Amino acid sequence: QVQLVESGGGLVQAGGSLRLSCAASGSIFSINSMGWYRQAPGKQRELVAAITSAGTTNYADSVKGRFTISRDNAKNTVYLQMNSLKPEDTAVYYCKINYYIRGPYEYEYWGQGTQVTVSS
Repeated sequence: QVQLVESGGGLVQAGGSLRLSCAASGSIFSINSMGWYRQAPGKQRELVAAITSAGTTNYADSVKGRFTISRDNAKNTVYLQMNSLKPEDTAVYYCKINYYIRGPYEYEYWGQGTQVTVSS
């Protein structure tokens, strides 16, 4: 069993900041990549940012320069610092990890999601 505990969502005015956290626990040997995705009403889920175990990051063009993803490998936790938020950032944000239990097979697990609402 794997658990992902997400926190940090909420309501903020445009131009404000929020920090999302996602802590993984359970039957995990090691975590490869950790990432944040979002889904706005009526839209498909999209990648926001991801980070590998080596620290390589990848961002959606729409958030580059405003969002920063980081991770604490000792705590199996990934963070998303979101600055200069815009109303179009409003969505449910989901954490996803790719991890190993034992052997070479890589598993994927999604969090429940946390709502981020940016008012204009």
